[in-house]
Amino acid sequence: MLSDISSDILAFSFDGLSSPTIDLKFRAGPQKGDHTHGWGLAWYPADTRAAMVAKDPAARDTVSLKDAMSDWEGFRSTIFFCKVRGAASGYTHLETQPFTRSFAGQDWVFMHNGNLDKNALSKLHHNKSIFLEPLGRTDSELALVFLLGRIQDAGARTLAEVDHKVLAGWFGQLDDLGSADMAISDGVTLCVFYGSNSQSELYYSRLKPPHEDEAFTSDAASFAISNPRDTFRTALVFSSSPFQTGEWTKMQGGQLIIARRGSMVWTNKDAVKPKTTPASQQVAPAATAALRSRGFNEAQAQSQQLSIAQSLQQMGNVSKYVINTRSITQTPDGSPLLYRLYDLVHSTEYAYEKLVEHSTHIFRLLPVEDQTQEVIHSTLSLSVEGEDVRFEDVFGNQNIHYSIIKPYKSLTVSARSLVKIYASPPDDYRHARRQATIPISWMPWQNQMMEPYMLLLEMPETQISELMIYAQSFSERNGRNLMETLNDINQTIYRDFSYIPGSTSLSTTPFDVYASRKGVCQDFANLFICLARLLGVPARYRMGYIYTGANYENKIQSDASHAWAEVYIPYIGWRGFDPTNGIMVTQDHIRVACGRNYLDATPTSGTIYRGGGKERLRVQVTMNEVFQT
Repeated sequence: MLSDISSDILAFSFDGLSSPTIDLKFRAGPQKGDHTHGWGLAWYPADTRAAMVAKDPAARDTVSLKDAMSDWEGFRSTIFFCKVRGAASGYTHLETQPFTRSFAGQDWVFMHNGNLDKNALSKLHHNKSIFLEPLGRTDSELALVFLLGRIQDAGARTLAEVDHKVLAGWFGQLDDLGSADMAISDGVTLCVFYGSNSQSELYYSRLKPPHEDEAFTSDAASFAISNPRDTFRTALVFSSSPFQTGEWTKMQGGQLIIARRGSMVWTNKDAVKPKTTPASQQVAPAATAALRSRGFNEAQAQSQQLSIAQSLQQMGNVSKYVINTRSITQTPDGSPLLYRLYDLVHSTEYAYEKLVEHSTHIFRLLPVEDQTQEVIHSTLSLSVEGEDVRFEDVFGNQNIHYSIIKPYKSLTVSARSLVKIYASPPDDYRHARRQATIPISWMPWQNQMMEPYMLLLEMPETQISELMIYAQSFSERNGRNLMETLNDINQTIYRDFSYIPGSTSLSTTPFDVYASRKGVCQDFANLFICLARLLGVPARYRMGYIYTGANYENKIQSDASHAWAEVYIPYIGWRGFDPTNGIMVTQDHIRVACGRNYLDATPTSGTIYRGGGKERLRVQVTMNEVFQT
């Protein structure tokens, strides 16, 4: 094994333009002769594809580094590479990292900590293009042109165009030739590889806002995200040494992490995967339970299920032409689609200090009736007599306007519904009209119809600009893929924001939630809606309920009305995203009212014209899945 030159590396991937204060530390210890440390810093000013590099191969301190970072406007970037080389002599700018190379219309930045067998690497680099010849004499630059050669051979122009496993395989080839701690970026994607034979360590951490003035310090470097414009930036940071604050994870030998816009998009080790059960094991028990709920015993249910499956096979492609979604009984792979039956009770109790002499109320408590949701039975009970007017509002919600002129001190409103939720086949986005990328192209009349779901809440321009940067970071790191972007927003709000009841109010704006990183379901729905609209995707607010059950992993909002977001996708329709729980809306949710925002869809609202005084409110929701025997 070749002995590594002692080096420290530091790499950043931010979700938006940032200018961290960075100070690289020279390791303590005696130096011999003319040996110097040297340092290098690379970034992409203003998020362009042209990289800026500052180097000092003969440095004995970091004064020149701080001078290079003095122009803060020119120092703003989403990608940063830093390296301090250990003691060595004879190095020039050609051999000082990070290296840059213009290729495929952009600058590529690369750094390497370790030593590779240069002779073996020269044989491995079979792409002899005149544009892929190393300028210096280091194994590190030869590794860079090897990777670029592989990218050219694959017909790719960016890292995002290369299959993740293929990319890991290329790093694996370098890993076989020595110690290969490496980082490479094309200005958008950051790839960091930790070699199996490394004689040093490599750590990573995801730093979430809001950031304070506190600096992060390690043996290798110190940095702070202290620029006021960067208060809400998210960063994925890689370092040779863990910092004293934050949660740092040590990379495993042979691990590749691919990051984009402040978030990990792929890794070949320690990937967080939800616990799933194969469909073949899931379907039978669920199917049997659903059939039992319709009056079959277990043996009859299994026999009926087999009979249905055989009938569906005989039908061939007939289900392709079924218009009623409830009549589609299987997915394209043959898995049964079964309904779930829920018993829902929503009770609201008002108590007042003084008699209420006159009040009016709006109740939106009747679940939606459509192709995937069927209301078998629904009743509304009120403890005080009044005059009711039933109507459908402009959003399609069923409303009851209730006027009370009889004095009262307490009012109980109780709604009970028995609801079926039908399963649907997965959406197919392969059709050309079902646009898969952002921005979405709309016809003029579609724009006019969707205008209410595209307008933002009034907020200061600076706040909207900050939210726009945040929204675009999701689109950028997902290659502008529509569904991947929306799923990323959904998962990120669930992961990065804290559910804290009472931390917000009806006047809380999406920016307030973004800045504080906390809220409740309606806040997370509003933030999701705001980000989707900023990306040109129509979004609306949905009120309803969620069933969590005994075995459900996340029980947030199981005992009250729930809120989530719905987006309109061309030639698909409205689809629900629940950022409070980080899931898509399927058969766990009962849909009730929708609108532009909370005020359009609130379950109960009203006005007291005379009397009342101080009010006490109590809301109770119970939702149970029904299995009939």
